[in-house]
Amino acid sequence: MSKDAIKRTEEKAEKCIVFLKEELNTVRAGRANPALLDKVMVDYYGTPTPLKNIANVSAPDPRTLQITPFDPSSISAVEKAIHMAELGINPSNDGKNVRLVIPQVTEDRRKDLTKLVKKMGEDAKVAVRNLRRDANDELKKQEKAGELTEDDLKHDMEDVQKLTDKSIKDIDDIVAAKEKEIMEV
Repeated sequence: MSKDAIKRTEEKAEKCIVFLKEELNTVRAGRANPALLDKVMVDYYGTPTPLKNIANVSAPDPRTLQITPFDPSSISAVEKAIHMAELGINPSNDGKNVRLVIPQVTEDRRKDLTKLVKKMGEDAKVAVRNLRRDANDELKKQEKAGELTEDDLKHDMEDVQKLTDKSIKDIDDIVAAKEKEIMEV
């Protein structure tokens, strides 16, 4: 029974890390990255649709994103959605494609982005620590109910702590890599 609690905690910790990676992809680091547009929703025939479902997004060079809608008549809706997403980038279109030229990020903005990334990492760590607390509470309840011995409880709580430590190290590594990417000129 206790192994189920540890397994569930491990799966939830993995989800926290995946969510952090997705959040960090939306942070603009001065380099063109198609993931920057992952959260952009286009009003496509009255239905909010993710941009990546109705267009091909590519980075032909390090400073440009090119969006090619599958349906050329939706180009104005794509442009409008990018404006509404408030990315700080003005789109331009040539009738077939929408181009986004990513501006150079200033030193002050880089520092602000680094603070934002650290905060996202801290939030992910808090979520993992909450998972540890919940798992330990569940294990203690099982011990009280007689489903676990005291030794098993101690061993399982150590496993949960090891899992927490590993997850927090992974989060630190991901955040450090993103900070390095942001600070690159």
